[in-house]
Amino acid sequence: MRRLMKTRVVVLGAGFGGLEVTTILAEALGDAVDIVLVDKNDGFVFGFSKLDVMFGRQSPSSAVHPYRDIVKPGVRLFQTTVRAIDPSARRAVTDAGTFEADVMVVALGADYDVAATPGLAEGGHEFYTVAGATRLRSVLEQFKGGPAIVGVCGRTFKCPPAPSETALLLHDDLTARGLRGASEITLVMPFGTPIPPSPDTSRAILAAFGERGIRFVKDTLVASIDPVRKVARLSDGAELPYALFLGVPVHRVPQVVVESGLSAHPQDWVPVNKQTLETSFPGVYAVGDVNGVGTPKAGVFAEGAARTVAAGILARLRGGPSPDAYNGRGSCYVEFGHDQVGRVDVDFLSGPKPTSTFQAPSEALVAEKAFFGSNRLQRWFGRADSRGAAAP
Repeated sequence: MRRLMKTRVVVLGAGFGGLEVTTILAEALGDAVDIVLVDKNDGFVFGFSKLDVMFGRQSPSSAVHPYRDIVKPGVRLFQTTVRAIDPSARRAVTDAGTFEADVMVVALGADYDVAATPGLAEGGHEFYTVAGATRLRSVLEQFKGGPAIVGVCGRTFKCPPAPSETALLLHDDLTARGLRGASEITLVMPFGTPIPPSPDTSRAILAAFGERGIRFVKDTLVASIDPVRKVARLSDGAELPYALFLGVPVHRVPQVVVESGLSAHPQDWVPVNKQTLETSFPGVYAVGDVNGVGTPKAGVFAEGAARTVAAGILARLRGGPSPDAYNGRGSCYVEFGHDQVGRVDVDFLSGPKPTSTFQAPSEALVAEKAFFGSNRLQRWFGRADSRGAAAP
């Protein structure tokens, strides 16, 4: 009966956004609130860990941080699949049962649609999942040279620096194995520069490409792969031959979110109030990659949005003043290879246009990035673990 009398917050998704909002509410309210945290996976993975796995710097098992380790007051964790969401009733149907919520936070991220790019599954490799990165470890070990393409297949994708990082790390890997002279590396991107909101970061990345002989093909996408002819067809009609294709698959809104009415179609990221992250349904928020607030799809922005949502929920429950509006600020670490990391800080929503600052690559930022990961593990799981950020 005590549980039934408590405010119930249902959090769908345990990525950066879901874990952060859960942690803040649990720390502030403890057993006074009933928090239901739902995720279909068995553990959390930092996005940058997938590059570590792909290039053999981290084992696949060490990249996964089990959700079973979460022990926080008022939190009940369910590893299960969300089958339906009724935002008007604030109800979620899962394989583990139906959960009614006083407040609902949808943090289900973005799904990968490999099939949206013809030939990608048959002729290429994606590296945005742990499974894909793991498969690529052996693929890279067997690669003996030739044209290699890092290609983006959709205009919206997680972690905008990741394709550039992959090209730079591939250069390091091939150089270490004595294969760089026998290989070509091309990056295909839908932007005019690697990181459009930050000219300084883009210039640094392009300079690194120039030093390493990496070709940057801008303002186009990979439309399809021909695994028989071994060519990638671009959206502008051009074709590029390849011996190795590393693809960033098309991202889409999870189908259960589309069917809920929170999104109109698979490419319509959930509309939210830019100040509060609340959807058009009262008491239902969308944080992280699933929403269309206007910030990049990256963990640090999901985390910032989660803080705003948590502050709003606490104000609602405690009757306090409304929190500050979401500012769209975040810092992203950028792997430049050669054991150095840069950092870009961007403010997307405070002014009329995004503003940014860039810190040049350094070994000091490698350590800072490692702390970023271990700090999050300590907050969310109650333990320090350097595996989360041992390397970008």
